[in-house]
This record gives sequence, C-alpha cells and structure tokens, in this order.
Amino acid sequence: MLNQTGGTTHDTKPKPRNNASDLLAILRREIVEGRYGHNERLPAERELADRFTVARGTLREALRQLEEAGLVERRPGSGTYVSYIDEETPRAVVEATRPIDLVDARFALEPHICRLAVLQATVRDFDRAEAVLRRMETCGSDINTFAEADEAFHMMLAEITGNPMIKWMMTQVCKVRGHTQWAQVRGKTLNTEMIARYNREHRDILDAIRAREPELAAERMKTHLGEARMSLMRVTQA
Repeated sequence: MLNQTGGTTHDTKPKPRNNASDLLAILRREIVEGRYGHNERLPAERELADRFTVARGTLREALRQLEEAGLVERRPGSGTYVSYIDEETPRAVVEATRPIDLVDARFALEPHICRLAVLQATVRDFDRAEAVLRRMETCGSDINTFAEADEAFHMMLAEITGNPMIKWMMTQVCKVRGHTQWAQVRGKTLNTEMIARYNREHRDILDAIRAREPELAAERMKTHLGEARMSLMRVTQA
C-alpha cells in the first residue's frame, strides 16, 4: 500500500500460522478426498511445514493424530505413508489387496461357483473349457501363457453360473491378479512342476462339474486354492 509520501510500504504483519487442529483437518480432508492415494508417501516434513506455515513440532503432532486415526502410517527412516482406504473406490481396494488376501477371498467365492456351474453348464460350455485347458496343458513352462489361460478358466466358470453379481466379483478378482505385486509373486511360485500340478487340479475340477457332482467340484476347487495358498506362504515366509 502507499505511505504518506507516495511510496510503497510492505505489510510486515506475520502470516497467520495453522495450529495442529487446523493442519489435522486439512490433511484429513486431502487424504479422504484422494489427493494422496493409498500407500502413497506424503511430502517430507520440511516441505509440509513450509506449505502450511507451521513449526515442525506442530506438523508432527498433526501426523501423530492422523496415525492414531488410521489414516497414515509413519515408517522410521522412510517417511509417512497413507494407510486410508476408500472402501467405495475399487482401485484402492485392488491396490491394497495382498496376494494372500486374494486367495482367501477366492475361498469364499469359487467353491460355490463350481456348485452353480454344475447346475448351469452346457455342452458348449464344456467345449470352451476344454479349449482353455488345452492351452494350459500345452504351455510348458511359459508362465504368461499359463497365467492368461488360468485366469480365463476361472472367469469362465463364473460366467457359466449366469449370475451377474458373481461375474462382477470374479472380474474384480481378475483385476487384482493383474496387479504388479501379484505378477511378482507369480514369477516366484510358478514353475514347470507347479504348472503341471495346477493343470491336473483344473482338469479334476472340470471332470467333477461334467459329472454333475456339485460338492465334489467344490471340494476340488478348495484343494486347488489350498495348494495356491501354500505356495504363496512358502514364498512370503522364505
């Protein structure tokens, strides 16, 4: 503004500083609204303190409260990471789901898919399933070809049920299987021996469905998923 002599004066009043409660509210809103996604690292403390014009102690108090609320996780020597998951955002759920979580979810879904497939499968469905099995059985040690055919087989069983909700749920399962962390684990668990074992289990499942034995088909699916779970556990505990 102008002073009495016509010159310009500078406003020397200090900028208002946020307190811990103000900062907590701002960061909470930004996290919940998606400015920072799940497992994303927040900016460094110095950067956040400068941005919000707060002392480092004030910032740390706000981060402490965010951690208590389950919105962030503070990792010593690494930084502060968002742990909040918007349950209504499928992408966030996909990114937060570990391979072992996925297998456990499949235990709740796929055995019953087999029971329903027994009731609904047609000759055409069995022909399609045979074609997918042949792709898996002739892939040798090609992990990518096996993985694609494996996913197609399990998705096809869901489609055979004719249930739109089940098909949607299996689509979400396939999205998780396409995530980077699943691809990394798959590379560690799949080899020629495991592919051959999974192929036998897939054929056993299809044979039980073809024989119209719902509980046998469900049990064989449980055996198959149990094998996959044990394989994952061996990798993660190594």
